[in-house]
Amino acid sequence: MNNKRVKMLDMPPLTEVQGLGTERRNPNSLGFDSKSPLEIARIINAEDQKVAVAVEKALPQIAEAIEVVAKSLSSGGRLIYVGTGTSGRLGALDASECPPTFNTDPNLVQFVMAGGEKALARAVEADEDSPVLGRKDMAKKRPTKKDVIVGLAASGRTPFTVSAVEYARSKGAATVGVVANPDSPLAKAAAIPIVIPVGPEVVAGSTRMKAGTMQKLVLNMITTGAFVRMGYVYDNLMVNLHLKNRKLVERGIGIVMQIMDFDRQSAIEALRASEGSVPVALVMLQAGVTKAEAEKRLKKSKGNVRKAIDGSK
Repeated sequence: MNNKRVKMLDMPPLTEVQGLGTERRNPNSLGFDSKSPLEIARIINAEDQKVAVAVEKALPQIAEAIEVVAKSLSSGGRLIYVGTGTSGRLGALDASECPPTFNTDPNLVQFVMAGGEKALARAVEADEDSPVLGRKDMAKKRPTKKDVIVGLAASGRTPFTVSAVEYARSKGAATVGVVANPDSPLAKAAAIPIVIPVGPEVVAGSTRMKAGTMQKLVLNMITTGAFVRMGYVYDNLMVNLHLKNRKLVERGIGIVMQIMDFDRQSAIEALRASEGSVPVALVMLQAGVTKAEAEKRLKKSKGNVRKAIDGSK
């Protein structure tokens, strides 16, 4: 017998949790366990289609977060995700995907996960109830007014996440809350609340589904939007990449071919002249400058390829 679990049964009821939209039973999935595989897939797909519609309603708030993150990162700040369970893992996933996608320093986008990195592969859900741990783990990151902290919680009521965001805000950091239920403590704790009700899950309370999909969409928008604003994307091409494997080499060659209207061999020669740097190659070609000048321009523009090509101040 697990005495800790038994003792928790004697704790006061969290009546507000039982009333959350993400905890309610979904009338569209009643009898779910008796459905065929195709019926199960259709029900899930029909519910998933509602997520993008819900996200659309919060685009102004998401845009505000994009601009705040872009300004912060451009000024030497960091983006730090904080969450527990599925929410925490999605924050960690987005943070880990920024370096290979945009060739950013791994310290630029970070995460705080209840239970630490071990919780990424194994559930450590009890830690989410501790506001003390939330403050402690966020304090280790030493947030400042340069940073942006994004709290993730489907319920919007996770003590670990709420306290972490409150602590960061008290230190002057910009704060964002991404939640799936209205009128939540996390939305109130964050300066920029992104509230996107997705309704009940097909499996009641399983917020790894629609709520998780919503969070993934929002995080994709925030980091992609911020790095686009910062110039890590040229037009709609992933130019800020390193040619570390055959796939990336082919992508780099293809990017130069598309932008410059080159044949394959000309693109290869351009990349050789830039010592394998796509941004340097593009600035050299588009601005008609030497490799040294291209590197100087990119440094001055903080990696913004378009500004480097234009020679903007």
